[in-house]
Amino acid sequence: MADSAAACLTPWSSFYVVIGSSAAALTGLMFVVITIVAGTERVTQSQDGISTFSTPIVMHFCAVLFVSAVLIAPWHRLIFPGVLIGILGLYELAYLGRGALRTRRLSGYTPDLDDWTWYWILPLAAYATVFGGAIGLEIAPVDALFAVASGALLLIFIGIRNAWDIVTYLTVGGGAHPPS
Repeated sequence: MADSAAACLTPWSSFYVVIGSSAAALTGLMFVVITIVAGTERVTQSQDGISTFSTPIVMHFCAVLFVSAVLIAPWHRLIFPGVLIGILGLYELAYLGRGALRTRRLSGYTPDLDDWTWYWILPLAAYATVFGGAIGLEIAPVDALFAVASGALLLIFIGIRNAWDIVTYLTVGGGAHPPS
């Protein structure tokens, strides 16, 4: 069984090193950006909006880093990384639900379809794909690994797009409501 797990995971090691490193670097950049703009008047006026939209980005990058670390570990059976990634997927799905509720309660700003798509709908699809892949790791590992990889890669792209959205909002748009 150990040979089977290693045989499935080894071809993916370079992929997860690349996206895990990217996720770690992008998480660090998010901290730098938020720190640089934290003292501006615009940010202090819209803390609820910024945390509603920026914190999930960091969560996406950290989720990809976690998935990458789990899947490059030398597992003897795929059930163990499947359980860890499945728990992550469930947690993130619940987190998205909480974030969507928080978004609906924002005052002074009504999110548009673009906001809902990029901040909540696409991440929901990505985490559902990661969760589904985690469930299938022991049963159909080849297909499940592609599902987890596609969900993780989608989270990287969502995070990059949303980070750009926030940075351009803070530097160009500004104001008392969240980025759109």
